[in-house]
Amino acid sequence: MEFWSLLVRTVIIYFVVFLIMRFMGKREIGKLSVLDLVISVMIAEIAVIVIEDVERPMWDGILPMVVLMLIQLASAIVSMKSRRLRLLLDGKPNVIIEKGKINKDTMRKQRYNLDDLLLQLRENKISSVADVEFAILETTGKLSVIPRDNTAAADESNDGNENGFNEENLSSPTETEQPKLKAEWRKNIIPPNFRFEILPIPLIMDGKVQDENLSKIEKTRFWLKNVLQEEGVTDFKDVFFCTIDHRGKLFVDMNKRRPN
Repeated sequence: MEFWSLLVRTVIIYFVVFLIMRFMGKREIGKLSVLDLVISVMIAEIAVIVIEDVERPMWDGILPMVVLMLIQLASAIVSMKSRRLRLLLDGKPNVIIEKGKINKDTMRKQRYNLDDLLLQLRENKISSVADVEFAILETTGKLSVIPRDNTAAADESNDGNENGFNEENLSSPTETEQPKLKAEWRKNIIPPNFRFEILPIPLIMDGKVQDENLSKIEKTRFWLKNVLQEEGVTDFKDVFFCTIDHRGKLFVDMNKRRPN
C-alpha cells in the first residue's frame, strides 16, 4: 500500500512542479538569476520532502510551492515596471574586457578568474583576448562577446599600446621583407607537430609563469623574458595575463603599476 501511495504522490507532485514552472514563464527556464535559483531550489526541496514523507499531507508541500510561485510572479511583474528593483534583484552586467584590455578590478569584484574567462571566450569561438572589443558578464553568468573589427584592431596594434603585444615590434624590416619575417617568426613559435589542448595557451597568469605550457610549445623562460623585454617588461610579476594563440600571436595584459 505504501508503494502505491509513494507512486501516486510522485506523479502528482511531478505535475504540480511542472505546472508551477510553466506558470513562472519561459524566462525562468531560459536563465536563472539569484532569485530564480533560490526559488527553484526551494521548490525542489519541498517536492522531495512531500514525496518522501508519505504521512505528511500533500497540501503541506503544494501550498508553499504555490506561494513561492506567486512571489516569483509578483517580483517579475513589479521589476518590469521598475528598473531600480530589477537591478536590485538581478544585478547589472559588468564589462570584463574593453577594447582588448582586461578589467581586473571588475573580475576581482565578481570573483571571476582567468580560467572562467578563457572557457567562455572559447565558447564564443574567440582564440585571443586581443580579438575582443567588449566582453560583458551578464547577470546570468553568461559572457557576451563583441569581436573587434579587424581593421581597427590592426591599426591599434600598430600603435604598440599595452593592451596587446605586436610581434612586428621585434624588428624593423622593410615593407617587402616584413610579411615574410612576420610569417617566419610565427612559424618558429609553435612546433609543427604541436597538439593544441586549449586556446589560447596561457603563458603567464596573475604574474606567474606557466612553465608547463611553455615546455609544451618547446620554449623557455629565457625566450619569454626576451620577448617581453621588447615591450619594456622587465619582470614577469608586472604581467597580469599573457597568452599565445594558434597563429603564434601573443597577447600581453599588464598589471597596474602602484605608485612609489
